[in-house]
Amino acid sequence: MSNNSPLPIPAILSPCVGICRLDARGYCEGCYRTGDEIARWRSMSDAERSHYMDAVLPAREPA
Repeated sequence: MSNNSPLPIPAILSPCVGICRLDARGYCEGCYRTGDEIARWRSMSDAERSHYMDAVLPAREPA
C-alpha cells in the first residue's frame, strides 16, 4: 500500500550559530540579524524567513 500524499515541507530553522553579540551596526556577529529580527523570527512566515536566509542575511556578511 503506497502513500501518495506529499511530504511535509520542513520549517525553516534559525540561522543562529551561537555567537550572540551585536556589532556596532546592530547586527549579530554570528547570524547577522538585528535584535528585532531575532525577537520576531519565530512569528515570521516561512516565506519571510526564507527571504532573510536567501537574500537579506547573506548581503550583510562581511566581504
